[in-house]
Amino acid sequence: MPTNPALQVPPNSDLTLGMVCRDKSEPGRTVWTMTADERFANPAGIMQGGFLAAFCDSTMGAAAVTFVEGRRVIAANAEMKISFFAPVATGAALTCAAVVVSGGRRVAFVEATVVADDGSGDPTEVARASSTYLFTDRS
Repeated sequence: MPTNPALQVPPNSDLTLGMVCRDKSEPGRTVWTMTADERFANPAGIMQGGFLAAFCDSTMGAAAVTFVEGRRVIAANAEMKISFFAPVATGAALTCAAVVVSGGRRVAFVEATVVADDGSGDPTEVARASSTYLFTDRS
């Protein structure tokens, strides 16, 4: 990795998913939204889990970066676990909220929850994830 890499914000992965940051006002907490686009559906017509995992990873990574107030860091995902609770129909509005549960100078443990709203008026929790992020200072 170059010593002073240029960072693209937002990254292409977030742009592809159509992710939008809705709240990053509190250090260590972010809320993002996206739509379960038909491009992300598996053959059964529901959102493929890898796209939900990417949604969680981006949201949790952003929470980790906001946690280190005043430092310029790269937050690298060291491990991630995700549990799926319900299928996500295409067209559903998704919201992912992530929070740093514990952290320090070099590491943060982050959790995220994804809720889907299919327009029926009864949003459903569809996934939960946790991850450990390692911080590297950047200049």
